[in-house]
Amino acid sequence: MTLSTPVARRLLHTRTIVCQGFERDDGLIDIEASLIDAKAYAHRERVRGDRQAGSHTHEMGVRLTINAVRVVQEIEVAMPSAPYAMCQSVKPNFGRLIGVKIGGGWRKDVNDAVGAREGCTHIRELLFAMATVAFQTLGGARPVDQVAPSRELELRGRPFFIDGCMSWASDGELVADFYPQFSIRGARAGKTP
Repeated sequence: MTLSTPVARRLLHTRTIVCQGFERDDGLIDIEASLIDAKAYAHRERVRGDRQAGSHTHEMGVRLTINAVRVVQEIEVAMPSAPYAMCQSVKPNFGRLIGVKIGGGWRKDVNDAVGAREGCTHIRELLFAMATVAFQTLGGARPVDQVAPSRELELRGRPFFIDGCMSWASDGELVADFYPQFSIRGARAGKTP
């Protein structure tokens, strides 16, 4: 990492989140995510008792199976290490997301289906991160032998990522170069695009 050198310190906690997107042989897409929390020191938990440094406080995983338009077809939740036995009881509730489309409103949809006492904070956090991984998996760069026609996004309408960050601002250079039909760059300068 390229952050500046910090003051002297010691590691207390590590959260590792890994998200991956896979194309399945049946044409569907699997988005998988895992979360592991670990303390860097030995400690005692109220329920599980003495824990060694590096033992997993949380180890959880999710597999979302989606179709090409990002509608959830299947979901699987695993909790190999959860601090309380009752954590396992919410796993079936995540099935409520089957049929929901990943897109605008995804966070609200997740919270409506499995928010608060209906779900698990850590699994919800994974689901939020998995949405952007779904977009990255289905869009953007493809292997050279699978490059889609250059007008594919244009035919689907305005790309979802325009105005989603500074680099893809509708009055910026990238949009003007790659998607001039959606650029307002000339309009901002008093010109017509």
